[in-house]
Amino acid sequence: MIKLDYKNDKPLHEQISIGIKELIMCGAMIPDEQLPSVRDLSVELTVNPNTVQRAYKTLETEGVIYSIRGKGSFVAKAPEADRRMIDGLYRVFEDAARELVFFGEEKKALAEVLEKVFEERMSKND
Repeated sequence: MIKLDYKNDKPLHEQISIGIKELIMCGAMIPDEQLPSVRDLSVELTVNPNTVQRAYKTLETEGVIYSIRGKGSFVAKAPEADRRMIDGLYRVFEDAARELVFFGEEKKALAEVLEKVFEERMSKND
């Protein structure tokens, strides 16, 4: 289930994109599974259909989902994810780690964040 936080600074379409990615990462949605229609998800989340459409378009551009005309949107297989996007995320991750080290964060603290992310994923798969 996707939860929207209206007090969050992130735009709703980004929150929807992140929510769908989390559902895929935890295994709640599997490759080739159909996503709810734009209309159905907009009703469920009580947002404008254009907001959901924008989230779906972003996810499709990133290679997370794919669309079939007249049938809907589906979860893409992991290898189909855009390698440029993955490489870009690694650059962002590396830059963030560099900044944290600059501000005095310890290696152990950064490792704990990674461990937490992996533990969250594993607990969602149970």
